[in-house]
Parts: sequence; structure tokens; C-alpha cells
Amino acid sequence: MEHPRVLVVDDDASVRESLRMVLKGRAHVTAVADGTAALKELTNGSFHVALLDLVMPGMDGLELLERGQALDDPPQFIMLTATKTVKTAVRAMKLGAFDYITKPFDVDELQVVVDRAAESGAMQRELETLRTEVGQRYDFANVIGSSQAMQKVLKIVKRVAPLRSTVLLTGESGTGKEVIARAIHYNSPRRDQPLVALNCAAIPQNLLEAELFGHERGAFTDAHARKIGHFERAHGGTIFLDEIGDMPPSTQATLLRILERGEFTRVGGEEVIEVDVRVVAATNRDLDKSMEDGSFRSDLYFRLNVVALPLPPLRERREDLPLLIRHFLEKKSREAGLPLRNFTQAALDRMLAYRWPGNVRELENAIERALALSDRDALDIDDLPTKVVAAPDLAASPLTLPVGNEGTSAGSQAHSMSDQVDALERQLIVTALHRADYNQTRAAEDLGTTRRILKYKMDKLGIDETPGSESQFSSGA
Repeated sequence: MEHPRVLVVDDDASVRESLRMVLKGRAHVTAVADGTAALKELTNGSFHVALLDLVMPGMDGLELLERGQALDDPPQFIMLTATKTVKTAVRAMKLGAFDYITKPFDVDELQVVVDRAAESGAMQRELETLRTEVGQRYDFANVIGSSQAMQKVLKIVKRVAPLRSTVLLTGESGTGKEVIARAIHYNSPRRDQPLVALNCAAIPQNLLEAELFGHERGAFTDAHARKIGHFERAHGGTIFLDEIGDMPPSTQATLLRILERGEFTRVGGEEVIEVDVRVVAATNRDLDKSMEDGSFRSDLYFRLNVVALPLPPLRERREDLPLLIRHFLEKKSREAGLPLRNFTQAALDRMLAYRWPGNVRELENAIERALALSDRDALDIDDLPTKVVAAPDLAASPLTLPVGNEGTSAGSQAHSMSDQVDALERQLIVTALHRADYNQTRAAEDLGTTRRILKYKMDKLGIDETPGSESQFSSGA
């Protein structure tokens, strides 16, 4: 990283000058003589590291540390202390200081500690940025689905996300259970704590318990060292257990103990470990049948099934297809570094008529395949998987969306697809406004979005804020 900005706070001018010389060429140093001046610098500027003398007249180092930690973007604090006040320095560490250095300080040690503090702060800021980006990605407004079926799901998710209730997601493979699980976590008070995910079907049954709960050294043949399990890693946060219907009965018993008591022991260990973890589980199995045949414990089922949330298959939310197609075209083009292309109207009609038994995952894979293999300006029927092209149409009537003329250029096809998506969004918004008597706040809640986003969409689609805008959709505008 570039040279860090370092604040030196010491009432001794010789110490301030010594630190300035030691850090010359490796840091940008600002030096002040007391806590009041330091707090002003910290409030008005941005520093990576702050070196604080513990004993100063007026505001001492501990008070400055506490007040500095309360700032929006605090630096890493290093305490400067005489040998006789080391105990006080240790107390400062408990208050959040990065490290402490005793006077007279060793130059090499000081430089190393400052470098480590700057690197640690940079890593923390990067982690916070990544958490923010991931949280934004799983914001409710970014979950694709304007259909009534998906809005019903999102309505429940919004209610349970702030709670600590266990959630059981059910539905066919590929319906987006992990996306919903992540939305629950990143819209909960636990968003800044770990989200740990594990697919129970992907781990051999004899190793699953050790993966979940950890093991002690020597617990089994290959246990050469202690291993921390997923539940310990998720402490304070959320654990997502996918395909929980595949969990063996012996592991189910340990999971039940965690749900009941919040404690467990590692495999081969005796220490009782307490954890605070929210559990979100998912399965594509019929757990009622699994309970009947004895492969799934009924007491565990009822512990997991506090909030049951079935996710609809794609064939039951066909209104979302145009939105999902556009989303995956943009996403996969961006990831592959390819120019944005669109489907011809014939290909789009074929995709709208297909049942998508693999649900959203199958749709995503089909679009990625078409983008990777086709060199056409506009993706056509031949670029779709054979089973999509050859499958019979859905028995239900096709989607009543306006279509553009079937031109041959990519631009005309993009206009046609955009028209369909805009028309669908317009219909959903107008319907919600009508139900809410044109109260935009209530309409936004009905649509599972915010009033700001709703207003943006209304302006973009030319929807009036007063009754009478229904004609815009019926006219095919």
C-alpha cells in the first residue's frame, strides 16, 4: 500500500520529533502535543495509524483511545508507554488498541508494528467494503422476481430476516434457496458477522459431523490436528445448511442439541462449546415422507420448521422470465468480458414457452452456454440447448407480453426484449398502485421494494402518479 498517514500524539516535543525521524520515508506523519488537538485531527482527517502517549496532561491516552474508537473511520491505535505503565497499556489493548510500545522504543520494532497496524487497517477496510458490496447484492430490491408468487416469498423474508428464528426453505433444486438464505442473513442484525454455508449432500456422511462441529487431534485416523467446525466459525452469525434432508441420523442428533441448547462438543472431544448461531436450512426432499420412513427425525424437523418458506418453481412464476433472462444476459456478459447481446424474438418465445424443470439454475446455465458458444450478433434458437428447443410448450397459455418486429439486427432484438420487460414492469406497478389507491408507499410495500425505487420506475416507464395510468399498459405503450 502507499505510505500510511500516521498521527503522533505526545506531550514531549523530543519524542514527537524522534518518531517523525524514525518514520520518515515510510509514512506521512502529523504530530500534536495533546489529546484535544489529536481528536480534532482525527475528526477532520483520515489516518491509518495513531501513536498515542498514555500519560498526557488533560485528556490522557485511554480517554483519547475511547473517543477515537467511536469515530466513523478510526485508525489503528498504538499506545506509547513507559515500562511502569505496561498494565495500563494492556487495558488499552482490551479497549481496542492494536498494540503497545514501551519507551525508550526500539526503532526496528516500532517500524514493524506501525507497518503491521497499517496493513491490518487496510485489510479491515477492504473486508468492510466487500461486506457492503455483498450486502447490497443481496438487498431485497436486487432479488429478481416481480411475480405474485415471489412477492409473497419476499414479504415473509422481510418479516423474518431481522429475527433470530430458524428458517426452513423448501423447493425444487435450482429455485434460489441459497439466494434467499443470503438475503435473510445480509438483511439481519447479523450481517456483519460470518455467513457459513455447507451442502450436506456434498460431504461424505462419515465426515459431515467433523465438518459441522470440528474435531480434536487424534479423533480419527486422519485427524492430525484440532479442526474448528462450521458452527464455531459461524458464531455470532448465520449457518446455511443446504440439502439438510441428506443429513445422517447421528448428525441430526447433534444438530438438535445445538438448536435446543446452543452447545456441542467437537468430535473426539469433551469440552462443551457454546455458540450463538442462527440456522437457515434448505432441502428439495419431502421431509414428511422422510419422517415416515425414519430417515429424518421428527423432533429435529419441528425445531427447524419454525418459519417454513416454500420457494415456487420457475414454471409457477413465468412472469419473472423476461426479468431473469435480461438479468443473466447482463451478468454473464459482464463476467465473461463480452459485449451485451440479446435473444431474437423467436428464441425468446421458445424460452418463455419452456417448462424449465431445472428452474433458475437451468435458465442461467442455458444463457451462459449460448453466450459462450454463439458468434451471432443476436442469440437465436439454435444457440439454445436441444431440450429447450425440442420440448413441448407449457399447457398454460403463453405470456401476454407485447412483442416487437422480428428484425435481424442486435439492436432491433434488444428493443423487442426491452419492450417486453418494460411492459411487464408497467403492468405490475399499475396493478399495485390501483390496489393501494395510488398510495406509493403502500404500493412499494406490495411490490417488495422501496418508494424511491418505485418512483424511479414510474418516471422511467411514464406512469402517472394519479388514477388513469392503467390505459398506458392496455394501449401497449
